[in-house]
Amino acid sequence: MRSLLFVPADSEKKIPKALASEADVVILDLEDSVALADKPKARGLAREILEQPRRPAKLFVRVNALSSGLVADDLAAVAAARPDGLLLPKSESGADVKRLIAMAQLPVIAIATETAASMFNLGTYGDCGPRLLGLTWGMEDLAAALGAQSNRDAEGRPTAPYDLARTLCLIGARAAGVEPVDGVQANFRDLAGLEAQCRDAVRDGFTAKLCIHPDQVAIVNRIFTPSPEAIAKAERIVQAFAEAGDAGVIGLDGEMLDVPHLKAAKALLARAAGH
Repeated sequence: MRSLLFVPADSEKKIPKALASEADVVILDLEDSVALADKPKARGLAREILEQPRRPAKLFVRVNALSSGLVADDLAAVAAARPDGLLLPKSESGADVKRLIAMAQLPVIAIATETAASMFNLGTYGDCGPRLLGLTWGMEDLAAALGAQSNRDAEGRPTAPYDLARTLCLIGARAAGVEPVDGVQANFRDLAGLEAQCRDAVRDGFTAKLCIHPDQVAIVNRIFTPSPEAIAKAERIVQAFAEAGDAGVIGLDGEMLDVPHLKAAKALLARAAGH
């Protein structure tokens, strides 16, 4: 997974455009983008899409929050159609993920930073089992929970609480052994800003990004796909360690490399093989 594209599950106009995109995952959204009165329609459309012959993109469903009282109806509509996974909003801890997995027996990605309480629990996802695929973060619901006037500074950067959410999501995902997925770039017309966000995310260790518009997908896929130069360097690192036997440290191109560099190179090559 590199790109995960949201689409409102009640939008007969937007769903075909999302499915025609190059997104690795299309997320049929039953939560925030769908008004309460339209949720039955969204569930029905989502089920229809899931029952059609599958396309190259994986199909996930964002259910409503466990606290909403709507999840049982969401799952009754879509679980039997076997989506590739579920996106759990407003997850407050690993216990929420385990609860949803028990209800649906499907893979889950959790949005793990949308409430104040969730910020204290990013280290609780390690025992959720193999059905937890990843953690991602969001700042709009968190801003509402914190009573913030804004979640961005004068230059448009996330302010300290939301930068913390991003960092803890990344660390929590890695501690749990699952994929860290970067949050959305809300201004879908700012493609230069999106590219900068993607480069920062790859630099820091994220492996995928949420999208809210098909125009964002190509940039996300390009930047989150390891470049030929990065692949070549990783191959040279792995080869150099192999030639050195059991050495804990090697020299390559004037740089001292140790075991963490080898692990990073192998992880990059595994990601490249997946694309």
